[in-house]
Amino acid sequence: MLAAYAARLNNDDPLAALEVGDIDPPDAPDGWIWVDVKAAALNHHDLFSLRGVGLGEDKLPMILGCDAAGTTADGREVVVHAVIGDPARGGGDETLDPKRSLLSEVHPGTLAERVAVPAGNVVAKPAELSWEEAGSVSTAWLTAYRMLFTKARLEPGQTVLVQGAGGGVATAAIALAHAAGVRVFATSRSEDKRKRATGLGADEVFEPGARLPDRVDAVVETVGDATFGHSLKSIRPGGRVVVCGSTSGGVTPLELQRLFFLQLEVLGSTMGTKAELESLLGFLVEAKVRPEIDSTLPLSEARAGLEKMHSGEVFGKIVLTT
Repeated sequence: MLAAYAARLNNDDPLAALEVGDIDPPDAPDGWIWVDVKAAALNHHDLFSLRGVGLGEDKLPMILGCDAAGTTADGREVVVHAVIGDPARGGGDETLDPKRSLLSEVHPGTLAERVAVPAGNVVAKPAELSWEEAGSVSTAWLTAYRMLFTKARLEPGQTVLVQGAGGGVATAAIALAHAAGVRVFATSRSEDKRKRATGLGADEVFEPGARLPDRVDAVVETVGDATFGHSLKSIRPGGRVVVCGSTSGGVTPLELQRLFFLQLEVLGSTMGTKAELESLLGFLVEAKVRPEIDSTLPLSEARAGLEKMHSGEVFGKIVLTT
């Protein structure tokens, strides 16, 4: 079957590790089902995998991809939940299972004509969402949803700062927060991305590090070292910084006196539960919010999509279709 996969690992040049072509379909373990993929979005996780982050030589070749929407053998239209984990081992939360993984880390991913997943790892695709929209939500949008409403506990009328507008999680966070009645500040180095963030629902936009008109209740932090200090300085006493990424670097100073004196919370967040994915899909339908699609390409052009994402010239999701 046609797939985009890591044939090798290359930390310095991740795209040199990519192959797009025919590969033998993997075996499906007992209790797993096949999903014929209609649409699958790209994520920075794919580039990390090509670098060898979370993926070992012993797992190669590995089909990339976490997001997907498609059809099952019995004709159901579904969205794939990419977290492979046991809720019981995570205290009721599969993302906290010490043995949990994402598709494309241990088990082959979604950038293929077909993907095998545990039978319980699919949820019904809302008819109101296109294949491209439904195939974009189960990583970045689910991550943003959990960050905003489970971790940051944001409520209507509160204010959130979204760092690095343009990336998949950031654009999702802006749109979701706005739809939920949360005031949104957003930052970006790019004037064009700041303008587009306003179109998604950001109330005010700023250059990175800018002084904000008010302190915020929470920060959605996906950038890491380059913005983390600004995030800490921007929140009110008792506020929360929720971190899901570190694209600019993963080691950053932490101003401990500010942390304890203002009683701030710094929270890590990764993906979301199946129940949160179902809630997200329901919210998208009810609030009439749709994922921002940067571009759509056929699966055969996966390299072009990954090159575009690697360049950083992306606003929203790049989606591959079969």
